Amino acid sequence: MSSEEKEKTKGQELQDKLTWKFPLAAKESPELAAEAIRFCEPYKDFLTNAKIEREVVRYAVDKLEEAGYTVFDPAAHYKSGDKVYYNNRGKAIIATTFGKRPLSEGIRMNAAHIDSPRLDLKPSPLYEKDGVAYFKTHYYGGLRKYQWATIPLALHGVIYKKDGSCVDVRIGEDPSDPVLYISDLLPHLAAKQNGRRLGDGIRGEELNIIVGSVPYPEDGLKDAVKLNVLCILNEKFGITEADFARAELEVTVAGPARDAGLDRSLIASAGHDDRVCAFPALMAEIDSKEPEYTTVTILTDKEEIGSVGNTGLNSDYVRHYLEYLAENGGVSYKDMLKGALCLSSDVSAAYDPTFADVYEPGNSCYLGKGTVIMKYTGARGKSGSSDASAETMYRVIDIMDRDKVYWQTGELGKVDEGGGGTVAQFIAGMNIDVVDVGVPVISMHAPIEIVSKIDVYETYKAYRAFYK
Repeated sequence: MSSEEKEKTKGQELQDKLTWKFPLAAKESPELAAEAIRFCEPYKDFLTNAKIEREVVRYAVDKLEEAGYTVFDPAAHYKSGDKVYYNNRGKAIIATTFGKRPLSEGIRMNAAHIDSPRLDLKPSPLYEKDGVAYFKTHYYGGLRKYQWATIPLALHGVIYKKDGSCVDVRIGEDPSDPVLYISDLLPHLAAKQNGRRLGDGIRGEELNIIVGSVPYPEDGLKDAVKLNVLCILNEKFGITEADFARAELEVTVAGPARDAGLDRSLIASAGHDDRVCAFPALMAEIDSKEPEYTTVTILTDKEEIGSVGNTGLNSDYVRHYLEYLAENGGVSYKDMLKGALCLSSDVSAAYDPTFADVYEPGNSCYLGKGTVIMKYTGARGKSGSSDASAETMYRVIDIMDRDKVYWQTGELGKVDEGGGGTVAQFIAGMNIDVVDVGVPVISMHAPIEIVSKIDVYETYKAYRAFYK
């Protein structure tokens, strides 16, 4: 008799009955690996081609219109199955599929953000020093500054010229493009720098991007290298230095999303936080044909700096959309929100064995175990958290279980190690039940982050089940 066939003791039977561990999805369901790979091919394309919020919104509009969505008209009358979207200033977008049930019974919301930690060009960025031309930057979001030196960088964004015309900028992504670059000291001369604390290894004012070293070919000119760079930009985009004041220019890592790991089970890319939730949310929205409840999928901006501004979730643009929705359906706005249920779709920190001391293993999430349901985020004493109720946890977990979605729970590291917030607190402030559901990430907020394809796919399945 094999060890597997031996009769279990009472204690072993009780362990099987009463204890629980989140399984590795691919071990329990080997077919998931191939399904996840298929789902993640278009996700990698999305990561490569939509690196900033404006590009994400353009991508979403194209996909939504291809799927039959039309621009939301507050004065129109919509019926079950109709699909609409609202574009907020080209930097945030909301999509809706009208459900079978009346709006008075509530709606199903899913909110992800589409901004990521990056470097922004300052309003007057171009200068020359000692024969080298640079762009001055101002970092955006919670990043580790030293990670941004000595890697290939790309420039994305828009510039409005004096005549009102808009120029799209994308430099560093095509293989024929030049890339941008931030220098660091050679180890031979870094003795003083080595004495700095890690967080101060590269300082904010040292994140200067090299953009040129050849002077304009005329004697007697001041800042001739800067002038030569301006000539190149003028020839390519028709701009002058004054036009930088009317620009939004963002610096991200150059190059495409790539498979990672010899088994190709992972994806290495810039901006997983939080496009790794935005893409599954968008796909789940599009795949919702006849949902029970009206869906509201929000891809929002500015989460990394506090959800501020009129394209961030802590503004009124979502509230105004929901008010229009309620008026359109002839129901009470307050009643609609009271019956609503929302997923705050954002990433969590995956357990990293190399840095195990900052995690609490029993309450961490892991690569390959599926989507993460986080009851609360916040820092230390749950500061900045919405803290989902037991009732909300029951409803969401029940949806996952009924649709056989692989899910796990987790926290953002040990209690006093730090923490972070999501848009959940702002959704909860609207009197809506909300819980965080998203993808575990290794090296969150780094220029290149890592996720598991299986976790991305299971997160899509979770959002799709939520919208049924």
